[in-house]
Amino acid sequence: MNKARLPGVLWIASDIHLGAAVPRTAGAFYDFLAQARTQAQTLILCGDIFDAWIGDDHALRQPPAWLEDALRELRLTAQAIPLWLIHGNRDFLMGAALARALGAQLIPAPIRLDTDAGAILLAHGDEYCTDDVAYQRFRCVVRTPWIQKMFLALPLPLRRAIARWARERSRRAHGTKPMRIMDVNRDAVSRAMASAGCETLIHGHTHRPAVHTVPLGDHEGRRYVLPDWEFDHAAPTRGGWISIDTDGIRMHGWPPAGGSP
Repeated sequence: MNKARLPGVLWIASDIHLGAAVPRTAGAFYDFLAQARTQAQTLILCGDIFDAWIGDDHALRQPPAWLEDALRELRLTAQAIPLWLIHGNRDFLMGAALARALGAQLIPAPIRLDTDAGAILLAHGDEYCTDDVAYQRFRCVVRTPWIQKMFLALPLPLRRAIARWARERSRRAHGTKPMRIMDVNRDAVSRAMASAGCETLIHGHTHRPAVHTVPLGDHEGRRYVLPDWEFDHAAPTRGGWISIDTDGIRMHGWPPAGGSP
């Protein structure tokens, strides 16, 4: 189990899905980053920061305007406070070159964080959606190192075409799969929390923000689900984050009521 000690004021957000088609979402998220730079001591972005990621060279070699803006805002954040990045199901190809360019730290997940609010298991969340057997099979294949190496050796236009195909395939699949199999499996969650020695799990991925109780033998734990960010194609808009400090764990919507968490 990956572990880290992380005291102080910690903010966690997930599932922003930055891309060319979501300028309002990006603007809201950049406002959030500006606030995090002054009010948080560490920021963790818990996967699916980008709607798709086809390799670090795509970002570092003549990025499109939307991506150049995103990289600038993330770099400014990393210059102000420690910025940790976790792979999601859309951006699992983020690599060391990107982290170095941003001044961020790419961390493995799931990871146990020993925080001022106690031990917390942190993950993107897709690894616990074990009822979706087809997705788990796909996840295993695309995270195989030699498969990733072959994909990253392809020309950028071909990688972009494959990414568009994969996104469309995912959208069609979401329209036909029962909702229950696209959520986390309770037994998988309980086993992961027990193995990590944590009574708290925080994850994103499912876009179903809530706080759930989790059976852990003779007592219960808590599972916090981060919201996704959508300010372009949804009404009402949505976004938010979790803060962790000596007062505990709190969920916040964006923009925050009163202008501060």
